[in-house]
Amino acid sequence: MTDRQNPKISSRKQPKQVRSTELVTAILEAAAQVLAKEGAQRFTTARVAEKAGVSIGSLYQYFPNKAAILFRLQSDEWRTTTNLLRTILEDTRRPPLERVRTLVHAFIRSECEEVEMRVALDDAAPLYRDAPEAQEAKASGQHAVQLFMQEILPEASEATRTLAADLIKTTLSTVGKHFSESARTSAEIEAYADTMADMFCAYLEGLKSGGSRRLGWQSRQ
Repeated sequence: MTDRQNPKISSRKQPKQVRSTELVTAILEAAAQVLAKEGAQRFTTARVAEKAGVSIGSLYQYFPNKAAILFRLQSDEWRTTTNLLRTILEDTRRPPLERVRTLVHAFIRSECEEVEMRVALDDAAPLYRDAPEAQEAKASGQHAVQLFMQEILPEASEATRTLAADLIKTTLSTVGKHFSESARTSAEIEAYADTMADMFCAYLEGLKSGGSRRLGWQSRQ
């Protein structure tokens, strides 16, 4: 039995002229609308082409299949999130814990504002999540997080910083996803983000004041 191959998810070519750029933009905007309305199961290249008002042949000039379109939407979302993360965490004019609080608020608001698209992209993830391109895209924000952990926990071991970063990212992503699945008011979002930020700040302060030695010991068990 042969292994099932991942579909090609890279764009066939990059637009070089204004007209081509506008075509790709129209396709991606249509794809986002189709995905949000129809969901991942009913998402097809034919529906996207019809919504964009282009021929299926024009669509295939840039995207070989629906997985490529979905991956482009997901990678754009990852890029936006990574840029947000870097902008906040690399702003050394502000104290580290203030940056943590700002990041939590921005992330939770973003999760709530884009919940329909995020849920649909999560459903579509099996089409491309194991492809090398997806792994590279997901890893692009790691450097900024590592530098921030070195800044805020300079005395901690590398294992401690790695574990702390993973715990915060996983908690933020998982809890943020669960929280955003129900309609929330602005006041609820602010209160929830404040509480989560308090938790992360207390955790990091604990590591700075001696908890890093305990966590570093535990991580080696």
